[in-house]
Amino acid sequence: MAKLDMGQNTVKLTAESLATSARAATKRGLPPVHLWNPPDCGDLDMRIARDGTWFYLGTPIGRPELVRLFSTILRKDGDRYVLVTPVEKVGITVDDAPFVAVDFHVTGTGKDQTLTFVTNLDDEAQAGPDHPIRVERDPETGEPSPYVLIRANLEALIDRKSFYRLVDIGAHADHEGESWFGLWSDGQFFPIIPSGELP
Repeated sequence: MAKLDMGQNTVKLTAESLATSARAATKRGLPPVHLWNPPDCGDLDMRIARDGTWFYLGTPIGRPELVRLFSTILRKDGDRYVLVTPVEKVGITVDDAPFVAVDFHVTGTGKDQTLTFVTNLDDEAQAGPDHPIRVERDPETGEPSPYVLIRANLEALIDRKSFYRLVDIGAHADHEGESWFGLWSDGQFFPIIPSGELP
């Protein structure tokens, strides 16, 4: 359990105390977590699994509104994920990405299309220069893991059903002098795989 040392008084941070601070900080939309630099209180036994499930002390957090609240104070500092309020910062474990893109909407076609992703926590992001799509491939199996940036260094893993739908609307385009298969959104091409490597 994380502890905040305040002289002779040591305050034990729990999910409940963090939620109280978060509620106070998020009364008007997403809080400005990038501006806060509170004391680092260590790590909290909280984990986000690859499927987007949040756990506290090994148990899934069953209240969606609490998970949503925690997600609004999430920040990535280097390789470390932290929950931040104006008065405390605690590290948490993220197995892959902190969000899962569970659906998307398409407007337009071809180079003029726009993809808007929806996460498991109802965040929305329109893929484009500010919200790029990237695909990592497992070096051994070649299995793709696609991601879209949701906000400041926080990505969503695009779920399998959505990725299959994306492949259906993909196109071939020139990327760095080679033909790639990928996706257009908001005037930008996001490469997935070299055209020559497609089966």
